[in-house]
Amino acid sequence: MANEGRIRVLVAKPGLDGHDRGAKVIARALRDAGMEVIYTGLRQTPEMVVNAALQEDVDVIGLSILSGAHNAIVPRVAELLKEKKMDDVLVVIGGIIPDQDVPALKAAGVKGVFQPGSSMETIVQFIRDNAKPRAVSA
Repeated sequence: MANEGRIRVLVAKPGLDGHDRGAKVIARALRDAGMEVIYTGLRQTPEMVVNAALQEDVDVIGLSILSGAHNAIVPRVAELLKEKKMDDVLVVIGGIIPDQDVPALKAAGVKGVFQPGSSMETIVQFIRDNAKPRAVSA
């Protein structure tokens, strides 16, 4: 990446899912890959996720969802991003995502879906290849 600034990633656990080990592993892998990572913690609402992304001026939002609520959460996150004029933020999701739900998630604006077994290298490279860093200070 030609950009001198680091990619800023917000890793969020929206919904009522109480398991965050995977999100923490991803956050650490992204940090170890040289990205700035903000982890929001458990039980975030879509509003909390998007507000944190706005405040932190992130390039990427990574949603970790194991609860099966992705079909409700992701469209709401996408709607809020549009309202806040943050359409340029890359949205990726990981967790227990059935194959049949992937097209609807992508139609809602998710660019990358990472199911169980996805390698850290694959996730890191996808973000590097697809993130569009926001304005970089001169």
